[in-house]
Order: sequence, then structure tokens, then C-alpha cells
Amino acid sequence: MQLTLLDWIVFFGYFAILAAVGWAVNRRRAGNSQDYFLAANTMPVWVVAVSVLATSQSAATFLGGPDMGFRGNLSYLASNIGAVIAAVLVMKLLLPRYYQLKVTTVYELLERRFGASAKDHAGKMYLFGRLFASGARLYMAAIAVAMLLFNNIAASSVLIAVVLLAVIGLLCTVMGGIRSVIYTDALQCAVYVSAAMLVLGYLYYSLGLDWHTIYAALDTPAEGGASKWLLFDWSLDFSSAGVFNMYSALTGFVLLNIAAFGMDQDMTQRVLTCKDSKAGARALLSSVLLVIPTMLVFILIGFLLYIFYQRPDLYQPVQGFADSFAGEKVTVFMYYVLNEMPSGLRGLVVVGVIAAALSTITSGLNSMASVLVADIYQPWRLQRQPDTAPGHFVRAGQLAMLLTATALALMAILCFYWQQYSAMPLLAFALSVMVFSYSGLLGVFFTALFSQRGNRRSVTAALLSGFAVTLALQPYVVQFWSPALAALDLGFTWQLCLGTLVSSLVCLAGTAQPYAASKE
Repeated sequence: MQLTLLDWIVFFGYFAILAAVGWAVNRRRAGNSQDYFLAANTMPVWVVAVSVLATSQSAATFLGGPDMGFRGNLSYLASNIGAVIAAVLVMKLLLPRYYQLKVTTVYELLERRFGASAKDHAGKMYLFGRLFASGARLYMAAIAVAMLLFNNIAASSVLIAVVLLAVIGLLCTVMGGIRSVIYTDALQCAVYVSAAMLVLGYLYYSLGLDWHTIYAALDTPAEGGASKWLLFDWSLDFSSAGVFNMYSALTGFVLLNIAAFGMDQDMTQRVLTCKDSKAGARALLSSVLLVIPTMLVFILIGFLLYIFYQRPDLYQPVQGFADSFAGEKVTVFMYYVLNEMPSGLRGLVVVGVIAAALSTITSGLNSMASVLVADIYQPWRLQRQPDTAPGHFVRAGQLAMLLTATALALMAILCFYWQQYSAMPLLAFALSVMVFSYSGLLGVFFTALFSQRGNRRSVTAALLSGFAVTLALQPYVVQFWSPALAALDLGFTWQLCLGTLVSSLVCLAGTAQPYAASKE
């Protein structure tokens, strides 16, 4: 596959639009850290909702969503029931408190309850997880971009793609702060959703089959088994193959989304840029509801690719599906783009991958910078120089963004070389590491919200125990001490449930200690 002139026109046209949006947004410079990290609580509800939607997606979603449809059914959509429940709980329990306390980061709530070290340790737990998680997603996006732009995954091509994505992400956000992130996120979301819808339309047109034939083919798969239209899966399966059943949706997915919407600075920071908690609640709920039709588009692409490659009785493709490119595993959607996509539309898909990747990178940069500055650097600085000018912390935020961009790029490069030269599952760890962090954060926040127990020592112990329990349940860890248990392959939603239970008990074990008594 080689990109044509039309593909390159689409490619550079996208960057011209991105530059224009960035210039327009960055004309207003932030005067203080509250403006830089929270946009002075002036962001419109609709654009925040789209930004949260974009943040919840990534290049892995853009390329992997169709794979869910190709190999599975609609049950993934039902997991959004857990997201809706979680959003309502966050809207009722957490957002009003955040706005009342006028926090810059969500971990300031823990400072009010347990003391400064609780905020510090929770922030560091978030930074650790986000570095690995966002760095791994940058690596995955860079692999895809190298395939699409350079038609290879040589080290030089992947490194160029990593640097390209990191630099563009930094340029989009460093001057305007969260305001730039939110508006460029909205643009990225519009780009990759439009690209997905055009691919869906092209696939449907190229198959040349009527809707009733397509429906029947998906309702009765050739290899047997359940209908691909299955939405509510009530089978009781605790393995990773059953993470999208309804029992998981109503337990683990609720916890996962409570952590993502209310305890992960990456997501919650956007909601805190609205005028008040009611506006933030509307933005959060709207974003959750927007995820459903967005993911449906990606899954339907996978359904049509299933017919394209797996139903030769209905449609005979030029070639069969092979799930690798130069030895690297690829999704069915990536394979289709590399081998079947027409000129112009292929360029739009390249842009869609980059847009989805940038929405993840920019959000990670600003949220990590906000924790570094507001939770770690600013208290230290003000303790030593109380008269520090507000503009100093804006410059500190910009420097923190540069540092985090460099750290994410280095993490992505580490993932690349680790995957090339080691059998150790660094990528699997990096992609799931936020779930490990969420276990501890959920236990600590639940203790803060629903009890009067806990202290700064039990908070630290809870954060570490939640992480350790979830890590210990990973198959590649269990394999070291019990291959028989590793074969059970407990789904990540149930791992999160167990980790949260343990961390909650550990945090509750600490006796109440007034903040004023801690003298930190």
C-alpha cells in the first residue's frame, strides 16, 4: 500500500485545519493556573461533552472497535449500562464536592479528608498509571501510523511516528492549556467519527448486498454460535471472554467508570471546566450517551468486515484476511485499510487514526501536568515563596507538559523495543495499568465518601494493596507460581472488584485521624 497524492492532500488538509483551530484558541493566553488547567470554568457544556467522548476513545478504539464486531457481537454496547449508572453516581456524589471545594485536581478532595500526603500519593499513583497507559497507547498509534505512512514498521519509521504524534500533541496544548485540549479534542472527535461513518458507508456499498441479507448473515453466523446481534448476554462467565456479560456490566464496569469519570484526572478535569456542577453533570451524562452510537458505528464496521472476509457464499473478497503485517499483529480493520481501502478514503482513515491518538495524548499531557503542578509543585513553591506570581505556575504547567510529552514518547519507544526483544508482556501491563491504579483509588475515595475512618497511612497502604492485588491476578503473574490457576483467566472487571474490596478494607482499617493533627 502506498499513499497517493489525494491521500496526502487529505492528510495535510487535516493538519491545516488543526493548526487554524489551535491558533484561534491559543490567542487567549491563560493568566493563572486555574485558567490554564480549568479554563476559568467557562467551557460550554456541548464542547466538554464531545471532549470527554474523545478522551474515552483512542487509536486502539478506532482500530480495535471493528475487531469487536468482527469477532463478537453487540454485547460490548450493553456495558455502557454500567457507564450510565457510574455517571449518575459521580454526578450525585463527587462533582458537587469538587465544585464546592474549587479543586484543580480531584485528589485535593483527599487532602481535605486525610491530609496532604493522601493527595500527594494518590496523584503519584495516577501519574504512574497514566504514564504507562498513555505511553502504551502512543506506541500502538505509532505502529499504525508507521504502517499507513511508511508501509513498514521499521524502528526508524516507528520512532518518527512517535515523535510526530508527541510533538503535534504538545503544540496543540502547550500554550492554551485545557481550553486548547478541549477544542482540539472536539475537532479530533469529529474527524475520526466522520472517517468511521464514511468507511461504514463505503463498506456497505462495496458489498452490494441488501439489508435483509446482511441481517440474516449476522443473525446466523456460518460457523454457528450465538447471533452477532446479541445485545444482553446473561451467560455467567468470569473469564476474560465474558467481561461484556451483564453481570460484569452491572459490577466491574460500574466501578471502572466511577474511577474513570470521577477519580481519573484525565477525564474528570474536562468536566470541572464547566460553569458549575449542574453543567458538568450535563456534560458528563451527554458524553456517556454519545459513546453508544459512536461505538455502534465501529462495531457495525466489524460486522460488515465479517461478511467481507468470512462469508464467501455471500461476498468473495480479492484475498483472505491475514492478521499480521511484517510479523506485527493487526486488527481486521487495519488489514482492510492496508489492502482494500481506495485512495482518498485511505488518507482519511490515516487522519482518523492520528486524530484518535491525539485526543488521548493531549488529554494525558494536560492532566498529568495539572497533577505535577497543582498537587506537587505549587504547594512546595508556595510554602517557600508565598508571594509567587500566578503567571509562574502557568509557565510551570507549560514546562510540565513538555516533560510529560517527553516521558510519554520515551515510554512508547520503550514499549516498541521491549516488544521486539523480550517475551515479557510490558504492553499488556501498560494497557491495563490504570485498572490497577483504579482499585486503590476506588477504595480510598469510597472510604472518604462513606465513612469517618481512615488516615494518611491507611490511604497509602490502600493505594498500594489495590494495585498489588490486581497485579497479582494477572495471568502473566499467576503463571509464575501456579500455571493451573493462570488458566482460569479472571476477567479484568472481576479483578477490579476484588482489588477495590481489598483496598477498601485496608483503608477502613485505619482509625480516623483529623487532618489538623497530622501536621504535614
